[in-house]
Amino acid sequence: MKRFVLRSVVTAVSLVIATGAFAQVSDELGVVLPGTEKINFSPLQDNFSYNRVIVYFNEGRSSATPEVMSSLFSDVRSSTGFDMSLVREISTGGFLLEFNAKTAQEKGVEASAITDKETESVMRAIAARADISSVEPDAMLQAFATPNDTSYGSQWHYFEATGGLNLPLAWDKAIGTGVTVAVIDTGITSHTDLNANIVAGYDFISSTTASRDGNGRDSNPADQGDWYAAGECGQQQGSGSSWHGTHVAGTIAAVSNNSKGVAGVAYGAKVSPIRVLGKCGGSTSDIADAIAWASGGSVSGIPANGNVSKVINMSLGGGGSCGTTTQTAINGAVGRGTVVIVAAGNSNTNASGFNPANCANVVTVAATNRAGGRAFYSNFGTNVDVAAPGGELSASGSTNGVLSTLNASTTTPGAESYAYYQGTSMATPHVAGVAALILSKGTKTPAEVETLLKNNTRAFPATCSSCGTGIVDANKVLSALTTTPPTGGASFFENTTDVNIVDNTTVSSNIAVSGRTGNASAALKVNVAIVHTYRGDIQLDLIAPNGTSFRLKNTSGSDSAANINATYTVNASAIAANGTWRLQVRDAFSGDVGRLDKWSLQF
Repeated sequence: MKRFVLRSVVTAVSLVIATGAFAQVSDELGVVLPGTEKINFSPLQDNFSYNRVIVYFNEGRSSATPEVMSSLFSDVRSSTGFDMSLVREISTGGFLLEFNAKTAQEKGVEASAITDKETESVMRAIAARADISSVEPDAMLQAFATPNDTSYGSQWHYFEATGGLNLPLAWDKAIGTGVTVAVIDTGITSHTDLNANIVAGYDFISSTTASRDGNGRDSNPADQGDWYAAGECGQQQGSGSSWHGTHVAGTIAAVSNNSKGVAGVAYGAKVSPIRVLGKCGGSTSDIADAIAWASGGSVSGIPANGNVSKVINMSLGGGGSCGTTTQTAINGAVGRGTVVIVAAGNSNTNASGFNPANCANVVTVAATNRAGGRAFYSNFGTNVDVAAPGGELSASGSTNGVLSTLNASTTTPGAESYAYYQGTSMATPHVAGVAALILSKGTKTPAEVETLLKNNTRAFPATCSSCGTGIVDANKVLSALTTTPPTGGASFFENTTDVNIVDNTTVSSNIAVSGRTGNASAALKVNVAIVHTYRGDIQLDLIAPNGTSFRLKNTSGSDSAANINATYTVNASAIAANGTWRLQVRDAFSGDVGRLDKWSLQF
């Protein structure tokens, strides 16, 4: 695995003198160079090429007119000699720009071999403009794991009292049914111990060189292999394909009770494989778009996601602070109701120097070994929220790693296999799986899921300083959800059956409530999850058993955002709780369709 190192940007005339996402740069006399406080230098690494940058305007995307873009490109060309072109607008409101191949060649370099210093000069030229709010490189992130022994063995990381996740008792309570987890990774290979739990995903790799499928972004997330030769990807030695996404997906949702192979943490859940990592890793812009799409957000040129995920697993990362692009994408996902689980990193150092581990609104996971202490490679620090089994191969032998599904080939896909891996990449899907178990029991916000995970860990049996609140305990988490309800009976009722929403039509879904005592609550909570490309079209009404109607949401011609993930509160204290409650969904306009994913009542 390539270990990213946060480096200071030092040239003959400039010096980084501030830390954090954006650093001011001073000349030899200590004068701050104009615009450098807008630049995220931290992801830049020696010996890597960065031929794309992401730009944000002060006034947002609407200000990026063709005239403004032309002016921007002219300023860059006159300042640096490099010409830039617009690739696309990305989901976070930024604009992805790349070096023009012809003008790069005129300067004696290939566009694919632009140095970090040349990228710095272009970012400074962009940041010097008054209408720019920030600029960052479209940095490559990489998977946090290295493949190792392929022999089969027991999954100690699930059941052992010392270092395991305490899953067997949790499985008596939940197996993840009805929840989809997005694995934003290398994609997926065919595996008979996994295929039944895979639903449609997407290939977001825009570079045909990195993707190896020759056609850029498409609906096929099949892993084509991330191998590279010696001298490529900034590495002296070559490496075989990791099949990283297949291993991660197997930990989350490998098929169970099928008399073969391994089990997944949430073997009743589904995995949506989203491919962002190829040869040499994956770009920030592709990953940001993948985060948005996985959580139900819209991405230009990409069809709406029919398998919106309530959990995102990102076992990937790179050096540097959390940039605007990544943080905006994460914030959007969380705002849509999706919990984001990320790896702390494998460099045996503070996770504060690695993204997305240092981003806000994520659950950052450290790795423990079979003895329940910090795995020797795992990052640590105040950014870490919880820990989970990640294994330790070189220190303790191959069977002390994490066993999951894999592929036996070293380059392009071959025969299916199983293998032990180690890494925070392996710890993260354990936690993503537990998050799926939580959400299969009812609607929870990302903040509530994070709180449940952090508040229901067990103490480390061995040393693990700055590894979060403890090792995630699946049974303890599920037990916290299934405590005895109030004397009035069960307080949570849910309908997870999909209902298609048709233009200019009203559809409905029922929940039968029984076992309650007396009337409904004065603060009855109605949780609604709808997948729709234009939520302003939607009107929502709750119909009580006695026919009383509560308007939850009106239509709005100005609300063009996608999807509804919301909780509405109504005063139903005058209505008997028991009976059939109906959610009525009206699509008042034509041109956009969707589905009611699920809804619930909390008394």
